[in-house]
Amino acid sequence: MRAIDKPALKAAVDHWGERMPRSLGPWGATFVVIGVTIGSGIFRVPATVAAQLHAPGPVMLCWLLGGLITVCGALSVAELGAALPRSGGIFAYLLECYGPLPAFLYGWACLTIVTPAAMGATSTIFAEYLGYFLPISAASVHYVAALTIAVVAIVNYIGLRRAAAVMNVTTAAKFIAVVVLGLLAFTAVRPPPTPAPPVTATHGAGAELIVSALIPILWTYDGWSNLTSVGGEISRPQRSLPVGLVLGTACVVVVYLLLNLGFWHALSASEMASSPLVAAAAAARIPSIGRAGAALIAGLVLVSSFSGLNGSMMTDPRIIYGMADRGLFFRSVARVSPRFNSPSLAIGLSAALACVYVLQNDFAQLADRFVLGVWPFYAATVAGVYVLRRKRPDLPRPYRVWGYPALPALFLIASLGLMGNALVTDPRDTGLTLLIIAAGVPAYAVWKGLDYWRRPKASQ
Repeated sequence: MRAIDKPALKAAVDHWGERMPRSLGPWGATFVVIGVTIGSGIFRVPATVAAQLHAPGPVMLCWLLGGLITVCGALSVAELGAALPRSGGIFAYLLECYGPLPAFLYGWACLTIVTPAAMGATSTIFAEYLGYFLPISAASVHYVAALTIAVVAIVNYIGLRRAAAVMNVTTAAKFIAVVVLGLLAFTAVRPPPTPAPPVTATHGAGAELIVSALIPILWTYDGWSNLTSVGGEISRPQRSLPVGLVLGTACVVVVYLLLNLGFWHALSASEMASSPLVAAAAAARIPSIGRAGAALIAGLVLVSSFSGLNGSMMTDPRIIYGMADRGLFFRSVARVSPRFNSPSLAIGLSAALACVYVLQNDFAQLADRFVLGVWPFYAATVAGVYVLRRKRPDLPRPYRVWGYPALPALFLIASLGLMGNALVTDPRDTGLTLLIIAAGVPAYAVWKGLDYWRRPKASQ
């Protein structure tokens, strides 16, 4: 009986051309968004933003703007996800809207920058905070991070259901912990008032400061689009995918605003700006936590980082799988494990590249390589809502973006403003990232040439 089932499983293709089982429901989809998005950034970025903007009003405005931009992106991409529930997510949408070259460039960026850097950065934070409980030297952090990547890859290799179960448990734990921390921060013993920092050129450059502060904030919000990568494994995707995207993103925005308000209640402006471990500093002021605050925060960051890494491993390899499944990468990488129904080679390749990155780079280098590598493709994807409505007006759209055409336009304006500001304020690193992406053009030409010469052999 098994000998019959395996070939049948390999040949099974659903209505959208997907070969893996659709086992992720709406709640699982929501947990993926929350689990990937709430990582380590929320425990680092508030201090960075406070140092730039100095006062709670501008800071909270910036966090609210970042949340609104993210919600606009999620609402827009949800239309594409419901209409095209394919593995690879953004890759599949770019392929449908613009053709193979832009889609290949996105896959190239994910393969060479975004996926290994994101996994490497998250696993590095996990290893660093694990050192609070175990004796781990600075030199060993890279190896512990690589080992963590390997363990998470094995969990994902044995199937989406098991990876989703791990995601649900860790996401629920960290979401509850973050909400409790935000609420308890309002019980903190407030510091005595301190003089406000002198205002000099801040008023004259207010808009520029706000835009600059939005970049790390949007990095903290990043992860909302990862759900689309497992679009080929979501059950009843026309409903579950939009629900997961919108509900998960909304939960993240609410909890981030709550946490930042709690931090500002517990800490003064100068303390916020000078506390890289802002959550630990706030926890130390909470009477019910007291001295145990540092250990509790370290444990929370461990759970949060592990959940984020697991979420990335669930979603990012599906992009590479989608490339291979559509003939834009080695066909063997589209292999689906007959036993576990997982994209085994795509997971292995992603994990191997992430290990190489984490063994060669520190956290700051990994984060810098990731931040703006994906935003040009976010903008192109949201613009694809307009393109696809013109190109395929008869395509069934179970969900249509609310506020069309204004809401996608707001996301596009914000994206272009952020990328333009990054080019002006940090031309070297931003330009280098864009050059790496542009290197995908000759890589695409080489790939097409190789594909041409392989084609006669494949037909024999």
